[in-house]
Amino acid sequence: MIVFLLVRFIPGNVIDVIQAQMAAQNGGTIDRAAIIKLLGLNVPVYVQYAHWVTGIVLHGNLGTSLISSQPITPMLLQRIPLTFELGFLGILVGFIISIPIGIYAAMRQDTIQDRVLRSIIILLISVPNFLVAYIFLYYASVIWHWVPQLEFIPFFTNPLGNLGMMIIPAIFLGTQQTGGYMRMMRTMMLETLRQDYIRTAWAKGLSERVVVLRHAMKNALIPVVEMVGGGIPILIGGAVLIENIFNLAGTGRLMFDAINQRDYPVISAITLIMSVIVILGNLVMDLTYGWLDPRIHYQ
Repeated sequence: MIVFLLVRFIPGNVIDVIQAQMAAQNGGTIDRAAIIKLLGLNVPVYVQYAHWVTGIVLHGNLGTSLISSQPITPMLLQRIPLTFELGFLGILVGFIISIPIGIYAAMRQDTIQDRVLRSIIILLISVPNFLVAYIFLYYASVIWHWVPQLEFIPFFTNPLGNLGMMIIPAIFLGTQQTGGYMRMMRTMMLETLRQDYIRTAWAKGLSERVVVLRHAMKNALIPVVEMVGGGIPILIGGAVLIENIFNLAGTGRLMFDAINQRDYPVISAITLIMSVIVILGNLVMDLTYGWLDPRIHYQ
């Protein structure tokens, strides 16, 4: 509801966009009153909201784009898989990088290696991922003459080609999250390693690998998994910029274009779908606690 109302206070409106497009194409003008009535913008905002919600509840209809006049649901179904893959790979890459480094930093607390890794963590958290992506693209194009793939490769058509295309954007999407995972993993490992059952494991003569991987890591992972659930909105927000930087036609890019064009129904529909994804993502993260810690039970 808040987004539905706020987007209408953005300077400019969709009628200005349509008028500018018509002027650019043939230099003609439009009947603003007729267009406003045709798009259903001549009624109060609360009536527009009631019509939109009714269409979703009764018919599962997310509305129609004001610019392209196309149904929004097929547009989202076409683009959501790409954004989902990008976000999943961002989380996966973040875990692959951060978990081993966080464990290593905890095991080598206050050594030179630990201090260097902590500095890297602070850098990853502090620098916006889109800035790092822009710097990388600049030097990659100038020095290595590499530019992002302009045509999307579907995963089921060419899995290796798809992963080769998506892995670099995924790394930059998960950059800030990776720093947070590393810091949390280090902190929780230090706390877990001080527990009595870990001292007992050391006293039994178990190797460092067994103590860390079998006894300490699963308990230390619980707050990190919680961070993943809390970081899903950050990933979705980051996807808006990363998809535009790397020319990926996902939901983030659709949202960016919709904001520029003041396409109100598209903005509201994407916000609604992404909110549902955030809620479901947090639910999945909560359910994984029982697997990580057998003491947790659900009723």
